[in-house]
Amino acid sequence: MSTDSQPCHYFVDEAGDPILFDKKGKVLIGSEGCSRYFMLGLLHVKDPISLEHDLIHLRKKLLADPYFFGVPSMRPEEKKTAVAFHAKDDVAEVRREVFSLIMERKDLRFFAIIRDKQKLLSYVRQRNSIDPYYRYDANEVYDYLVRRLFRDRLHNKDRYSIHFARRGSSDRTESLKHALRAAEEKFAAKYNKQLGEVPIDVMPVYSKENPSLQVADYFLWSLQRLYERGEDRYISLLWPSFRLVIDMDDTRNAKYGTYYNQHNTLNLASIKDRK
Repeated sequence: MSTDSQPCHYFVDEAGDPILFDKKGKVLIGSEGCSRYFMLGLLHVKDPISLEHDLIHLRKKLLADPYFFGVPSMRPEEKKTAVAFHAKDDVAEVRREVFSLIMERKDLRFFAIIRDKQKLLSYVRQRNSIDPYYRYDANEVYDYLVRRLFRDRLHNKDRYSIHFARRGSSDRTESLKHALRAAEEKFAAKYNKQLGEVPIDVMPVYSKENPSLQVADYFLWSLQRLYERGEDRYISLLWPSFRLVIDMDDTRNAKYGTYYNQHNTLNLASIKDRK
């Protein structure tokens, strides 16, 4: 285990959502405003304070640039780019500046896991055919992806500081802690290791309050544009900082899914024949 006294900083955000049904049980996948994929991303930042300073400096520079005068998202009362970077809300010129900043950083490592909601729906229906009392819970999917994503990420440091982008108004801190401990136990069982009780600080926060989560949002947005819209030019910009993408439901070559990394590049060609 590392002797470094500084904690390992992780920042977790999501793209899309794990919702499958409306309140009446109607399937929402394919309807307007409902994503086809649900993605969970984990950004490892070695120096989050430095990253925060860079983003604050960039925002001040852009807000002072007369080119952006009159742009709605740059007005403070809109509570968008003037308050926090968000790839979906930022205009193209702002996105280019943020992408450039991220590309210059050498201390960023990004990991992600993807679920195809059509495959998830098939699982839910199969489960219901066996157990008619089973009810799908979106939190169940979220927590499972947390366990899977963190399984190999919690074993070599003395302390972990993990910021989760807050989802709604409910406080799920204890559930997230439980999922993280389960990930630790899974790793220990897999490699037959005895792990001590490593401190894990879990902090759900809103993305607007945390610059590193805003950067995680940009990584996820680039991934989402590839899967939802077939555009890979954004992910190609950030790919040097990607370390792992697990496509759980792409079982063309293995039942556990497909793993993309620096030796197996994720782009439009690699998912062209994905079913």
